[in-house]
Amino acid sequence: MNIFVFVSKKAIWTIIIIMTLSLIGVGVIQFYWIKLSVNLDEKIFNDKVGIALNNVKEKLRIEAEKVYYEDNYLQPKNRIQAIINNDIRTQAWHQNQRVKDLDYKTFFFNPSHMLESIDKDKLDMYLRKELSLQGIDLKYEYGVYSNELKAYFIENGNYTATVSDTTKSSNVAAMNPLSKAEYKIPLFADEVTEPGHLNLFFPSKIRFLWSNVIYILLSSVLFTGLILFCFSYTVYVIFRQKKVSEMKTDFINNMTHEFKTPIATISLASDSILSPNIIENKDRITRFINIIKQENARMLSQVEKVLQMAQIEKENAELNISEFNIHPVIEDAVINAELKILAKGGRILTRLEARKPVIEGDVTHISSIINNLLDNAEKYTPDSPEIVISTKDVKGGIEISIEDNGIGMSKDALKMIFEKFYRVHTGNIHNVKGFGLGLSYVKTMVDAHHGRISVKSELGKGSTFTVFLPEKQNIK
Repeated sequence: MNIFVFVSKKAIWTIIIIMTLSLIGVGVIQFYWIKLSVNLDEKIFNDKVGIALNNVKEKLRIEAEKVYYEDNYLQPKNRIQAIINNDIRTQAWHQNQRVKDLDYKTFFFNPSHMLESIDKDKLDMYLRKELSLQGIDLKYEYGVYSNELKAYFIENGNYTATVSDTTKSSNVAAMNPLSKAEYKIPLFADEVTEPGHLNLFFPSKIRFLWSNVIYILLSSVLFTGLILFCFSYTVYVIFRQKKVSEMKTDFINNMTHEFKTPIATISLASDSILSPNIIENKDRITRFINIIKQENARMLSQVEKVLQMAQIEKENAELNISEFNIHPVIEDAVINAELKILAKGGRILTRLEARKPVIEGDVTHISSIINNLLDNAEKYTPDSPEIVISTKDVKGGIEISIEDNGIGMSKDALKMIFEKFYRVHTGNIHNVKGFGLGLSYVKTMVDAHHGRISVKSELGKGSTFTVFLPEKQNIK
């Protein structure tokens, strides 16, 4: 028994909503843990950079003090220092005082002068070495900023600052990417002054941090995508199977109705024959026997359709390929359909214009294809049907078109007409007989002949079915 019959749409949508929320929740949790991992890696990275910068800072201070003690007093490092030295010596001369080594240290061991006396090559070497010791091999940019000069006077191993135009230097420094560097450490600062600082910037830091988790992230996205795909496909299958279940239920109900009518007619005719008033009337007996025969043939025809589709579904149908002219086959089908069409006050026209009507195929099945399409056109054209069947030559084969002026189909119906058991709704009037197997059979047989079938239709304006059949069949 089909379980989809008992599954309501409300239950299906509830499952879909729950699964969707679950997938979103799993995705959010995965992203949270990945982001947490990135943040932890960033903290470790920051700690390593901090240790490296502190070590560089200490080495620069040791280097500055070493220079002072080797020279016994601080040598002027630039023009500003020379002026200060000269002023102090002049004052000492006028006051007749002797300047001792300690005095030189007090006056000349100036933090700003120490900052500006940094050796660019040694700074570059210290940074490289300390970052390497911390296991950091990312590309970086650095600069030493002087508060007195209001500019970076060392950038990436080069002296750059000028002291002539401090306003210009200040503007340039503010525009420098290093001014927004995350890593900054003061150099030669004391309790009173801070002469400047060393800035360090890693352009590819974010990419580096995420590269550590990129495979986890991609795996998470991949597996989440697979789950989403499987979930979507499952939902698609559920809705499709539910639709098929509904169509099968309609089929069973319709089949019951189709069989009930001839059975009731046969039963009534049998009872009538056995009636004493009729049993002696040969004409009436003959009439009732013909009725029984017709209804029996009708039932047999319906049973054959069902068995035929069951055989095709099991892929047991075998094609008896032969070469034949399709025009006589079409003309025979037109003769069979013409009586019902004329009975509705309509007509059927043929335009057999193909100059190469000889094709390879199973003549029985191709005849059934044409009969089914004509029968379909007649059934869905309730009043005065105007049906046109035509042929024309196309590349590689022949094209058959069957056009009617019937009720037409909606876009939704066009998507379903080749499904088994599907029948186009005709409103509240259920006057169209059949099991919904005809077009499914047509599509299956056209595919079996390596052909194509298409349909154009509009509600209230009729439909046009077009079948392409190849000239030759590839028989292995």
